[in-house]
Amino acid sequence: MTKTPIPYSGIREAFDFVSFGQPMENEGYLCLETGKCYLHSEYDDDEEPLPEDIHEADKYIAIPHKTELDLGKSLVLQFVDTHLPESYDKVREIFARSGAYARFKDLLEHRDALEKWYEYEETANEHALRQWCTDNNIEIVG
Repeated sequence: MTKTPIPYSGIREAFDFVSFGQPMENEGYLCLETGKCYLHSEYDDDEEPLPEDIHEADKYIAIPHKTELDLGKSLVLQFVDTHLPESYDKVREIFARSGAYARFKDLLEHRDALEKWYEYEETANEHALRQWCTDNNIEIVG
């Protein structure tokens, strides 16, 4: 459990950073003692180095990637099932190959549903991340 409440915005920024790439490309850790988030990317040498004790489970917790919170393909399929059910089989086909998100967003643009997807995704991300904080006894503010 965190010693003091941690601003949700800091955890969200770390979550967005971790989720920007593929799983394991970017890492984020929350210090449970200070509330500070530490970030690391395989592609950026300009970052502050991670603390040497970063893998101490009682002091740090890894910020999850969106796929760890079931916010990847399954979220897309939930959205399509609810908002574009006639496209469900097409979207399943899209996600059977690499480069799926770009093709999915093209489909959404053609169906005038891209903004609706962004709203749906944002709501799901916030709900899942707040639940992750609760599940890990991380007290947040904001």
